[in-house]
Amino acid sequence: MNVYEYAMKVEKEGESYYREMANMSPNAGLKRIFTMLADEEVKHYNIFKSMMKKEKLDIDNLNLITDTKTIFETLSNEKNNVNFDEKQINYYKDAIKREEISHDFYIEKSKDIEDEEERQIFIEIAHEETKHKKVLEEIVLFLEEPDNWVASAEF
Repeated sequence: MNVYEYAMKVEKEGESYYREMANMSPNAGLKRIFTMLADEEVKHYNIFKSMMKKEKLDIDNLNLITDTKTIFETLSNEKNNVNFDEKQINYYKDAIKREEISHDFYIEKSKDIEDEEERQIFIEIAHEETKHKKVLEEIVLFLEEPDNWVASAEF
């Protein structure tokens, strides 16, 4: 399996994971976040697929969800309706670890890629995985302490 096939596999697994999290979530705001994250993984998958096939790359849509602020405002408004057990919170923490692993993989593999444009794409997608991680960390903070949670200025 080459680096592109492996990256596509990682992104496909990420998409499935986020769709599962969306389906499990009883909260509309969280459901939207996880669906958007799954859609981001599909974009990454398609970029790696194009790279593997040496097709023209569409990297204009790499930026993470611009609607994140609105989603977190929705979560804030719904905080009285949030009740998650430790098992569910651990599931989200696992997603954070997955994003860290993806980030590290893409950074490491970027060092082996000779084509400068492709190297930069691997680095950019690694940065996207870091953004995903930050969104997930905000969710965990929100779920653990909804009464004290305030979305970071980044959102």
